[in-house]
Amino acid sequence: MSDGLPSPLDVVCFGETLVDFLPSEQGLRVRDVPAWQPCPGGSPANVSVGLARLGMRSAMLGVVGADEFGHFLRERLAKEGVDVSHLRQTADARTGLVFISLDARGERSFTFFRTRSAEFLLSNADVDPGFLHRAKAVHCGSNSLQRDEAQAATVAMLGLAREADRIVSCDPNLRLHAWEDPTQLEGLLARMLPLCTVVKLSEEEIGFVTGTESPEEALTKLSAMGVRLPVVTLGARGALFLWRGERIHVPAPQVRVVDTTGAGDGFVAGLLHGLVSWYGGARALESATREELVALTTFACHVGSRVVEKPGAVEGLPRADELRAVWPDRAAR
Repeated sequence: MSDGLPSPLDVVCFGETLVDFLPSEQGLRVRDVPAWQPCPGGSPANVSVGLARLGMRSAMLGVVGADEFGHFLRERLAKEGVDVSHLRQTADARTGLVFISLDARGERSFTFFRTRSAEFLLSNADVDPGFLHRAKAVHCGSNSLQRDEAQAATVAMLGLAREADRIVSCDPNLRLHAWEDPTQLEGLLARMLPLCTVVKLSEEEIGFVTGTESPEEALTKLSAMGVRLPVVTLGARGALFLWRGERIHVPAPQVRVVDTTGAGDGFVAGLLHGLVSWYGGARALESATREELVALTTFACHVGSRVVEKPGAVEGLPRADELRAVWPDRAAR
């Protein structure tokens, strides 16, 4: 019998929720693609789906249009098991669209349609402390935070989560072309990252965020900001993380690459799955051992590697029963 209390959540993701249009053929320019397939997109939304497929209770908080694409996103995410109760629809803007073209190696390029996109309208009205406190972790990106209101709301949510001992995660997933003045993004990250427990950067992003092209130095700089578990992903070479002063490399499985879109989102979903399942809070994470974090990061690399084997950011996100052979077992540590 229900006690009337809201059900708990594992992770609340917030930020951009977009529609990705995937090409019917690789190796073509956008103008030459004969047909497109719409799919859910936006880095935090991809993470929410990845978590749901791994059996976690995830939620997506953000803004989409009160249009067909907004309905499409809410329906698709809900079908995946993601809580969309705080994915707000607005008539004041349209849902953002992204057309993705792929070269022969699966590397992608993006054509955005996001002029006053709904995702940018995140505001203080979306800050719900009670909803955030139902979760063990929160996760966000940076791509939809050009407006002052969205930046203030994001910093407020990260602060609320940190104060409540939640695991606070950020993958900036940089799209510098989206910013008229990238120094604005630098200032925003300087406010966001010190509030985070976990920060994941790709090797291509470390120069902008930390001022160094060395992954090892980037980890040290993130740690100096106050990030407890800084991680740099290295593509096919795996990932590097810093724990208690030691830089630890974890290899990635070798796979056939079809499309690299969303690999980092899969990695984050896999990592958050482990951190939330094993520790459940930022203070509890302090007890983590080197061996445990190697196991969780290895699992995250496996999840990310599954994504690149299929087109799009969501199609390749694996389900729990597909990963039992590499599932990290804490009892065995």
